[in-house]
Amino acid sequence: MNDPAPSSVDNLRISKSTDLRWQCDPSMFDFETTADIDPSVGVLGQPTAKEALEFGLQCMSPGQNIFVRGPRGTGRIRMVRHLLGTLNLQTDKLKDRCYVHNFDRPDRPRLITLNAGQAPEFRAAMQALGEYVNEGLSEALDGEPYLSQRQAIQERVQNEMRGLSKPLETTLAESGMTLVTPNQGSILQASIFPLFEGEPVPHEQFRLLLAQEKITQQQFDAYEDQLPKFQKQLQEVSRKINEVFRDAGREMKTLIQNGARKLLANHIDSINKSFDDPQVQHHIEQIVEDLTENRLQADGENQPDFKELYGVNIVLTHSDKVNRPKVEESTPNLINLLGTVEPEWESDGRPTSDFRGVRGGALLQADEGYLILDANDLISEPGAYRAMMRTLRTGLLEIVPPEVGWMRQQIVTQPEPIKVNVRVVLIGDASTFYQLDYADPDFRELFKVLADFDTEITRDKNGINQYASVLAQLCVDESLCCFHHTAVAALAEHGARIVARPNKLTSKFGRIADLAREACFLASGETVMAEDVKAAVRRTKARASLPSRKFQEMLESGTIIVETKGAVVGQINGLAVMRSGPLTYGFPARITTTISPGSAGLINIEGQASMSGSIHTKGFQILGGLLRHLIAPDHPLAFSASIAFEQSYGGIDGDSASGAEIVCLLSALTGIPIKQTMAMTGAIDQHGHVEAIGGVNEKIEGYFDACEHFDLTGDQGVVIPRANAGDLMLRADVVEACMENKFHVYAVDRIEEAIELMTGVKAGVADSQGNYPAGSVLQIAVEKAHDFWRMSLSSPEKLAGLVEAANDDPGQANRKDEDKIA
Repeated sequence: MNDPAPSSVDNLRISKSTDLRWQCDPSMFDFETTADIDPSVGVLGQPTAKEALEFGLQCMSPGQNIFVRGPRGTGRIRMVRHLLGTLNLQTDKLKDRCYVHNFDRPDRPRLITLNAGQAPEFRAAMQALGEYVNEGLSEALDGEPYLSQRQAIQERVQNEMRGLSKPLETTLAESGMTLVTPNQGSILQASIFPLFEGEPVPHEQFRLLLAQEKITQQQFDAYEDQLPKFQKQLQEVSRKINEVFRDAGREMKTLIQNGARKLLANHIDSINKSFDDPQVQHHIEQIVEDLTENRLQADGENQPDFKELYGVNIVLTHSDKVNRPKVEESTPNLINLLGTVEPEWESDGRPTSDFRGVRGGALLQADEGYLILDANDLISEPGAYRAMMRTLRTGLLEIVPPEVGWMRQQIVTQPEPIKVNVRVVLIGDASTFYQLDYADPDFRELFKVLADFDTEITRDKNGINQYASVLAQLCVDESLCCFHHTAVAALAEHGARIVARPNKLTSKFGRIADLAREACFLASGETVMAEDVKAAVRRTKARASLPSRKFQEMLESGTIIVETKGAVVGQINGLAVMRSGPLTYGFPARITTTISPGSAGLINIEGQASMSGSIHTKGFQILGGLLRHLIAPDHPLAFSASIAFEQSYGGIDGDSASGAEIVCLLSALTGIPIKQTMAMTGAIDQHGHVEAIGGVNEKIEGYFDACEHFDLTGDQGVVIPRANAGDLMLRADVVEACMENKFHVYAVDRIEEAIELMTGVKAGVADSQGNYPAGSVLQIAVEKAHDFWRMSLSSPEKLAGLVEAANDDPGQANRKDEDKIA
């Protein structure tokens, strides 16, 4: 074994106040208050994310949609808005979109696309055309010269009708008959009646006159004999007169149609000239065709309102014809994204719909521009994500997509799809990004630009000045008090504590801004001072401190047992954290170990009770590997040891207690007591390195509070990983206690160093033969492990099991041990 020797205790103690808490020197600022500096409208740091956003917003190529990845509070939406407002995002491709009546398929409204800003003019022109058709066209057609032309046609028809019917009428009169026409002008209803005393009588009445002997049989027979011949002549005359009527009708219709086209020409020519577009011209032609073919001859009472029928429904228009649109949709459901067709309700309660009810959504409003969406809001709305992705993939917007069955039950209108080009900016966290990337194969093809927001920035003069500049902007935006340079320094220190990383500040400025607002509320004057910031920090922590206060109360009452004095075998103070919203609180957790001869190995009581998370279980398995590495037995390990977090009634996860667990296990194995004045946190690997953990500041402060509750003795302290030493941003009272030697913080690289600190006994370093110095913890551990193995030989059943294990795994026992067993 070549592990390094442990350092002396004094070398392990962190003794400088600057190592326990970084302090921002207010003298580094060249301003008195934030009122003296230029505000920043940007965000803290994030140069990589900014570069990605600039590319994605300016490159409108297919698939270059943007996913802004990062936790809330890092300025994601602020940077997006800032860049959208400052970049030169212009285009000449903006279009207005309108829907009009489709005369071929009324249930499929026709789309008309115009240049930006033209839609209102087009609607006004079509409205004027509809008003003219409603009010002026009929009046004009009823006036001169069309009235005289219609009268001339009617007179000519009457003359032709008389000319065709006169010979027949003369012949009938000579035979004592006449033509009777009940409806004037409709020869199809004419009949041949006999005359009696110069008046026409019906056939039945003529027969009755015969019975009354008012006419002779000869007269009656002559009538009946000649009637078929005259009826045949009447049919021929009627046919010719019908032809005259049909020809006259066509002539009359042509006259009206030509007149209508001539009267409409001024309006139509003006529209076609103003909107030189094939779609508009085609629509105008259909209007004229519909009007002249179907509307002019109809009953006026049944005519529609032509302003409505020939009207224009604008679903998108642009008052700004240059800058790309920027749309933020806070409720991205299907209707808000795609649009809808609003129904109208008949008097009997039936819904109807047509082109007038079509409404555009956010995807249409953002055409040739930008649509900003929150990823969590989007995927929580049924069908919304799928519809958006289909629109991006196909480039076609369907306002009523096929899957919207609940809408189709009421609405049969299906608007023509719209070709759109939208740059979507999707804002979400890392888990949402990976979820979409895993579940949707189209996601990585359509969202190729990733703008990653970091949670930290460099803790240098530039980074701290960024804090000041953003604070200045916050004061301007929200009319807050200005901040003294000492207050800015205090906020920077809190930013360092939040991130808990060497030479870093948090970029989650949302939390810093909340503190700034409360500090402004607490400020007695017009300037926020450092004490106001510190008071805001205390108040914020106190509001969420109920779990911590309850823990202290249970400590005081003895409900939770934590020992901060003396020494105990197989018991150690571990450190854990609890969370309350964004805040974290640390507290000590008593870990105990028992050991005896046996073959069960290490037992994780939390794991057996299904209270252990996967990371904690992994750390526990590493503990067994480290134990084999440290004592390197030349025989099977023949003991059973159980390790537990005492008085823990919830789930446990994380590996930060694995360092304390190995020390506790060695204590139980060797019988060497552990100082209860000390607590330990740190993960381990199988070779004895102590690795970094999270929440180090809160864990130290949690144990300090427990020790302070039971009175500080001067020998109490916490062992942490050396890798976390640069993370320290301890409370001022903890730093003060350390400087007065009332409390101590130790940083270790190796588990041997922690063993010596926790037990007061040298851990021991193996020589070239693998032997530890006499009296060292590890030498005693090797002997105890060997004793447990010897004790196991007293049981034949256990002996057989060990031989079988050795045969299955030769690494568990060498030849020397097999000779001993034999």
